[in-house]
Amino acid sequence: MTKLTFITGGARSGKSSFAQKSALNVSENPVYIATARVWDDDFNLRIQKHKQDRGAEWQTIEEPKYLDKLNLNGETLVLDCITLWLTNIFHDNEYDFDKSLIEAKNIWSNFSKKNIKVFAVSNELGMGVHAENEVARKFVDLQGFVNQYIASVSDEVYLMVSGIPVKIK
Repeated sequence: MTKLTFITGGARSGKSSFAQKSALNVSENPVYIATARVWDDDFNLRIQKHKQDRGAEWQTIEEPKYLDKLNLNGETLVLDCITLWLTNIFHDNEYDFDKSLIEAKNIWSNFSKKNIKVFAVSNELGMGVHAENEVARKFVDLQGFVNQYIASVSDEVYLMVSGIPVKIK
């Protein structure tokens, strides 16, 4: 049975660090699922920094989209992050909100049926400036609805504020 901890918050709020520390508290060899695609040189540097921040005890799996296809039975893992995973789904569906929402919910539903402990990291995009174009507004909406969906099926939910975890559920 899946145990799901959902960790959300703003950029640089400490989400990933909290997720990694939490996973290491329950497993000596957790799995890190990286959902990022390399979009440009700056993003590649960010990915390399994340890799360097993790120790040798971590197994890293790069999976940008099909989380439900991974064989992870009994594992403790950090999924970092929902926002990049959704970006991949949204992009591959040519920015179609409805298709992306259906696909994300289906993949998550199948993924969450596994026997795993998940610390899932996401972003609260709707707390900032209003998105300036239609595609960006659709993505903010998609992120908000998927966050609500994942939070509703999570065992615990934390909001990170300036490096401090605030338990919501």
